[in-house]
Amino acid sequence: MIGAGLGIAAALALVSTGVIWIGSEQLERGAGRLSRHYGLPVAVHGAVVVAVGSSFPELSSVVISTLLHGEFSLGVGAIVGSAIFNLLVIPAVSALASEELEATRDIVHKDAQFYIISVLVLFLTFALGATYVPGGTNEAAILTPALAILPLVTYGVYVFLQYQDTRDHAPSPPPDIDLGREWGRLAVSLAVIAVGVEGIVSAALDFGVAFGTPPFLWGLTVIAAATSLPDAFVSVRAAADDDSVTSLTNVLGSNTFNLLVAIPVGVVLAGTATVNFLVAIPLMGFLAFATIVFVVLTRTHLELTNPEAYALLGLYGVFLGWMILETVGVVDGVQGI
Repeated sequence: MIGAGLGIAAALALVSTGVIWIGSEQLERGAGRLSRHYGLPVAVHGAVVVAVGSSFPELSSVVISTLLHGEFSLGVGAIVGSAIFNLLVIPAVSALASEELEATRDIVHKDAQFYIISVLVLFLTFALGATYVPGGTNEAAILTPALAILPLVTYGVYVFLQYQDTRDHAPSPPPDIDLGREWGRLAVSLAVIAVGVEGIVSAALDFGVAFGTPPFLWGLTVIAAATSLPDAFVSVRAAADDDSVTSLTNVLGSNTFNLLVAIPVGVVLAGTATVNFLVAIPLMGFLAFATIVFVVLTRTHLELTNPEAYALLGLYGVFLGWMILETVGVVDGVQGI
């Protein structure tokens, strides 16, 4: 029976991943046409429009996990795991898929540095929930809607800074498109993605029951990888088209949105949510380390080379190996897994 249940869960995960892929492809096309119609700069298109659109699966994972399954930790695991996947896997694959993946000083000094701020703000939010909210302990960080305001306001600052880049931008003549059709395509693609995310969340919960592991772990791995497909699709496609700016800003903008908006939205919907602080500390620490590695490699000669790409993939392999060892009990660095 357990084998049959695992087979069904695996099939559901594969089908749901395909559904997310299809919806994301339509989303990327619609968002691209609308950005060109409204004359947005390439950097803003990648950091805000494409990033928010491709982050919809992660946002959906938090909302669906919280409202339909009562598993807020599953959504948080998906967000943190997706952020690590986005930083280490997507740029690496994009670099390997292109002749040359170039960064710019704006990407390193603005987008990347603001993303570092977003990691710190989220960690600060968790720390405040563990120390200053009644009932919070060094093990349980209790997040409230009032605390969720901090990351949401920070994201507002990020959007404002991106808006400043549009003030002196001279847009090209807008293409002739059917606005109603494109906005309709966008709405349908979001609905398709939501259906796929519900399937992958259900599969992850089944995996957790079958293996006797916490939902957070499956959110950190299975859901994170599946919901990162839109980001991977957009970035690799942009890199193959020699659009390095969109490829990299999409990754950073998507992670910024996930950390500063997706998790707070889940908190607001739940009313109050609890995060295992002992689990969050080492994982946020690894995310911060991965961020530093990404920034250093992209800043070096403002290019991500193939050897550096393989180094990023190797670091993600180390992360997966660490999580597997934690799960089977070989190491015990993450308390609570």
